[in-house]
Amino acid sequence: MSVHKEIKKITVHVLHAMKLRGEKISMLTAYDYSMAKILDAAGVDILLVGDSASNVMAGHETTLPITLDQMIYHAQSVVRAVDRALVVVDLPFGSYQGNPMKALASTIRIMKESGGHAIKLEGGAEVSESITRILSAGVPVMGHLGLTPQSIYKFGTYTVRAKEEEEAEKLIEDALLLQELGCFAIVLEKIPAKLAKKVSEKLLIPTIGIGGGPDTDGQVLVTHDLLGITKDFHPRFLRRYAELFQVIQEAVEKYIIDVKKKDFPNDKEQY
Repeated sequence: MSVHKEIKKITVHVLHAMKLRGEKISMLTAYDYSMAKILDAAGVDILLVGDSASNVMAGHETTLPITLDQMIYHAQSVVRAVDRALVVVDLPFGSYQGNPMKALASTIRIMKESGGHAIKLEGGAEVSESITRILSAGVPVMGHLGLTPQSIYKFGTYTVRAKEEEEAEKLIEDALLLQELGCFAIVLEKIPAKLAKKVSEKLLIPTIGIGGGPDTDGQVLVTHDLLGITKDFHPRFLRRYAELFQVIQEAVEKYIIDVKKKDFPNDKEQY
């Protein structure tokens, strides 16, 4: 029997048990009640209230503009929908960098006001003090290494990270440090598959890959990408499981036609 089937509520301890048993962890993004309800009912292990809401929900070019208040709003909506999944909330850009006390204050607001179960932040050694401060308050922390979208202007591109030996070694060091500090899992984004495998084998805590190959302990995608609601995003790591942009557009076009020709509402669709 898999851990997935046995457990009615996913916790950080369940995720560790899944890694030990070799059972892969499924993670998707969620930003609103209706979608979170569907994803939770489908059995997703982790729902990430991602700062990718900045792109997907608000139409920004990067994740940088989204605010702490907006992240809390999205997290509140998701938490209300969830019965089983672990809800992890991104700390947005500017809410934790360079100031451990600000990181703690931001985290406390998220936990108190949204009811989320854990937070995620980007970076390694440079955010170690913030991670320690947050963990000291009893809040589970998920790390994020590799391509860290909040640092896009430093990188200058969304290309694969840690291809060079020096950056790869730093990533391994950072991963081990995050584990030592007490993070319960780490997202590895857009790094070579061999490196992701190496890191995953070195760590006792689960790794969640996005563009990191098949050997991480779990996978995460942006739900709107997986469902084909976003149309113009085609990274190599993305598999579309539906083409909802087209389905929704065709449904709306049919609705418009029916309204224009007075076919909607019909006799059965009125009081």
